[in-house]
Amino acid sequence: MAEGRPSGPAPPTDTGAVGRPLLSLALAAMMDEVHAHSGAVYLLAPDQPVLEMAVMAGMPRAFVAPWERVGLSAPVPVAQAVRERGLVWVGGEEEMARCFPRIAVVLPYPFALAALPLATPSAVYGAVFVTWPAEHPPVLGDWEREHLTGACDRLALRLERAAAERRTLRPEPDLLAVPPAGGSAGVLGSVEAARMVHRLPYGLASLDLHGRVSYANAAAAELLGLPVSELLGTRLWASVPWLNDPMYEDRYRGALLSQHVTSFVALRPPGDWLSFRMYPDTTGLSVRISRARAVAELGRATPPPGEASPPPSLVTISQVLGLAGALTEAVGVQDVVQLVADEIVPAVGSQGLMILGSQSGRLHVLGQRGYRDARAIEQFHGTPLSAPAPSTRVLTTGAPAFFDSRQQLERLYPVRQAIRDGFAAWAYLPLIASGRPVGTCVLAYADPHPFPAEERAVLTSLGGLIAQALERARLYDAKHRLAHGLQQALLPHSLPRLPGFDAAARYLPATQGMEIGGDFYDLVPARPTAAAVIGDVQGHNVTAAGLMGQLRTAVRAYTTVGQEPQDVMRSTNGLLMDLGVELFASCLYLRLDAADGSAVMSRAGHPPPLLRRPDGRVRVLDLAGGPLLGIDPAATYPTTRVDLAPGSVLVLYTDGLVETPGADIEDALAELGQRLGAAGDVPLSQLAHVLVEQSAVVRERIDDVAVLLLRARGNR
Repeated sequence: MAEGRPSGPAPPTDTGAVGRPLLSLALAAMMDEVHAHSGAVYLLAPDQPVLEMAVMAGMPRAFVAPWERVGLSAPVPVAQAVRERGLVWVGGEEEMARCFPRIAVVLPYPFALAALPLATPSAVYGAVFVTWPAEHPPVLGDWEREHLTGACDRLALRLERAAAERRTLRPEPDLLAVPPAGGSAGVLGSVEAARMVHRLPYGLASLDLHGRVSYANAAAAELLGLPVSELLGTRLWASVPWLNDPMYEDRYRGALLSQHVTSFVALRPPGDWLSFRMYPDTTGLSVRISRARAVAELGRATPPPGEASPPPSLVTISQVLGLAGALTEAVGVQDVVQLVADEIVPAVGSQGLMILGSQSGRLHVLGQRGYRDARAIEQFHGTPLSAPAPSTRVLTTGAPAFFDSRQQLERLYPVRQAIRDGFAAWAYLPLIASGRPVGTCVLAYADPHPFPAEERAVLTSLGGLIAQALERARLYDAKHRLAHGLQQALLPHSLPRLPGFDAAARYLPATQGMEIGGDFYDLVPARPTAAAVIGDVQGHNVTAAGLMGQLRTAVRAYTTVGQEPQDVMRSTNGLLMDLGVELFASCLYLRLDAADGSAVMSRAGHPPPLLRRPDGRVRVLDLAGGPLLGIDPAATYPTTRVDLAPGSVLVLYTDGLVETPGADIEDALAELGQRLGAAGDVPLSQLAHVLVEQSAVVRERIDDVAVLLLRARGNR
């Protein structure tokens, strides 16, 4: 299905008349049926192509903070499940890294995941994902697939009924596992168990799914250096200063997600190493704490008391990592704008976006989303950096600005009163890359929006990531424009008319690198004969393109002075050897004679041309030839004469049309010949399109492609 908001009614968003936690009950039953240990239900936001998490089960919501709001075009399993209207399965850590690298960056742990849409034949209402510990087989069982699909279908029908009855469902409280009650031991057994644990010589602590300490024995308190009363209800990395390190918090996340026993060692100042071993299950973790026997120097210096600032919170790290992974995929400036709109805007809950670039002392709109009034866009475009506006102020000072409401913004910048952009709160983020201002990112909110300190820190960090991505993208776009201009300058702008022959050509750059290469072609109208040439200089860079231009000019010069085909090739080979560039080139040169309907060809390591006769038969021409140009200064290049009856078509091409790693060249030539024969007697421009655009090799080309077609029309 196409990306964007699926058709159908908006999903319900409020518990109202339902009276019971529909989503929570459905999710809990689904997880129980397939023995999953965590999961979540998403609902499609009204009038937005965004999935919003409605309930999470089995894990703290902070684990998946970057994906609480997910754009439908985002490369994450729940969004893909909605787009494809089908189950998405990720069988483990390696498959997650291969298929969804952004998630693997934030959650680099072994676990399996399934995502499914909540859809009826007429509409999509949301999506579900569930996860299993690392021990789950890499393949989803048929019974699990049936249970999950059936449960999601039933929930989708209930959502459809709720929407038809205008009943709404609000997000529900997250479900965290509750430890089993009592057991048969009773109060006396519980007391005796506590006494037994108290007598053990090592520390024991129990953490809930949020990482909070629900029990600690005296030995644990002694080893950690805090009384039990100060540990209970707190997170270890928050209450114990020397555990305040994201690495230790990461071990807790990894243990819960993978359900694997996890351990680490930590230095308790000034010099005591402690060993922590965590035993997870679906209700939390049991932690065994003891003195480490022999720990080598780990190279982790302990900062002096009072000098180390607390590390960012878990949510902040997850958001920044996930969105950083997304921005690394941006190539051009519009890719950056698209990714920010698809990934960051849904994640932070804003409804409008403006990306402004700085150039020649002014701001320019590079892209926007959500701004419907053209006047609101015009107020940004061309704004001098000296103007008193928040978009310029944050860029010149390097400090972000946050406005909780329109009143706050207009109190500081009254000039904005004339513009009503439909938004009520804004975050202006300076985009500074390598110490140089490159632009401003404006996030706009439809309703008044307070910006607490943690959110400001996250947005400021994201501004830095956007700036780096934007700077890389602008450099790429500049190189691309340079490459495109150079390539266009070196290739013929149009093909001259040859006596007795019609001609057409196509050129496509490689889809990797700078989209510039060394493939070339040319027609030289000389009398009484004309010439055609096609070649390929090794490489896809400016050096290859520059050398291609020199060779094309040389071939023209040698043709103009009347050299024979074998001499043109020998002279061009000598020129390439004299240049000393250590690059090779293949080439195919033709002397065309319309008077007797023939072509004399000389080949230097180039793929053989194809000939389609007037009766439609196609064959590959077996030509004599010599080695690649630039290898042997004494090389010779023999010629072959080929008769061209009126209506015959010669297909000259570079290897990018037929060669791809792992493919057999003979199969590729046979397939090219079949397309040539099946195309029929069509105009050459249309035939070039058929040969190039219908090639499976060309669709994901790793090399440049040049095609030159010649049709003999006789001496008239």
